[in-house]
Amino acid sequence: MDNAAEPRFLIIGQVLRPHGVRGEMHVTIHTDVPERFTWLERVFISKDENDPAPRPVPMERVRFHRGNALLKLGGYDTREQVDLLRTWWLMVPEEEAIPLDEGEYYLYQLEGLEAYTDEGEHLGTVSEVLQTKANNVFVVQGPAGELLLPDTEEVVLEIDMDAGRITVHLIPGLRPS
Repeated sequence: MDNAAEPRFLIIGQVLRPHGVRGEMHVTIHTDVPERFTWLERVFISKDENDPAPRPVPMERVRFHRGNALLKLGGYDTREQVDLLRTWWLMVPEEEAIPLDEGEYYLYQLEGLEAYTDEGEHLGTVSEVLQTKANNVFVVQGPAGELLLPDTEEVVLEIDMDAGRITVHLIPGLRPS
């Protein structure tokens, strides 16, 4: 099935909680360019981060506070309305993505890459990328089961998007048993 015609959305934030009583919300920022919130006219929101059709909502204002964004979205004017959006995702269409520099990639683009060790051993396919505070973690599904690989310089040696391949060095404790 070809999903090329379906719009794809990139996560730029997640609602934490209401701020005040007039519809403002604390948002965890999930973009390397937080300023993008200041020029957006609308964002798309959904409870499901993989929703193929999130709901567009106008952006009314944004300010930044203690590493988070404080947003006011159109149609959400009370603390109670915002409280219903806790944990909801804020997204933009892929075509509104900020252009990447050479050698950079979006995390979703890593899904489906084949993982190999620096010794040529096939480990499996990257099925998911987990975002953690320390570093991203590649979830690889292979013949030995699930393998979690931290996205660190010591472990991830090369990501070759053209070849559909990631080359890793398995440090002690990472090798599947």
